[in-house]
Amino acid sequence: MDKAEHAAENGMEMKKENENKNKNDIIIEIKDCSAGYGANRVLSHVSLIVRKGEFLVFIGPSGCGKTTLLKMMNGLVVPTEGEVLIKGERLSECDLVAARRRIGYAVQGARLFPHMTVEDNICYVPALERKMAKEEKKELTRKMLDMVQLPPELAGRFPKQLSGGQQQRVGIARAMAAQPEILLMDEPFGAVDEITRKGLQEELRALQGKTGVTVVFITHDIGEAFLLGSRILVMKDGGILQEGTKEELMGNPKDGFVKRLLERI
Repeated sequence: MDKAEHAAENGMEMKKENENKNKNDIIIEIKDCSAGYGANRVLSHVSLIVRKGEFLVFIGPSGCGKTTLLKMMNGLVVPTEGEVLIKGERLSECDLVAARRRIGYAVQGARLFPHMTVEDNICYVPALERKMAKEEKKELTRKMLDMVQLPPELAGRFPKQLSGGQQQRVGIARAMAAQPEILLMDEPFGAVDEITRKGLQEELRALQGKTGVTVVFITHDIGEAFLLGSRILVMKDGGILQEGTKEELMGNPKDGFVKRLLERI
């Protein structure tokens, strides 16, 4: 084999290796999915790939399909067409209960169980997976509260005894307690004041950087999208209008809608 043939063979092997690596990096895949509620179609033939460790942010007007697309990723919405794959497995063929326990989910207002203490809220999913000793629950709660910068003294309190910002932090701690590889977040900071929101944004960025969890996040705030997202996906009328980094969106907005969105920064 001469040098040229050897170089060509090495090039093909490297290309194949890179293709396999890129394929293995895919953690969520939406393949030509549509969805609706009754006669109302909300999503139309959407395809999307999310890679491990990404912080992907959805932004768009109310009713554009953001929440529907997010809920497809943990099986809360079933597509009428297409398929959803999580780590290469069809969600339609998985044990949905087990799959959801591996996917963190945090929404606006935290939605904590009001009759449970902070400790019981945080340990809820891990305790479904295995029997937890009292000391193990205490240690997990302490660790998770520390992660979201809350004092351990809150462990015995009930949600009504917490501020809005504290409730939201506990909601994130609960979503992360089972060490998920994916964290889905639907406008989680929409119900808190501006100062609290900025603190939560900074904490979430630090948390994602520390854990490497893949985050899919919904917002109406383009400033929040640019602050948090490694990639931003602009949605409108049940489809993906444009996606890219903040630099790509700023440098080449696709149309007037995206331009107007960017003007709000």
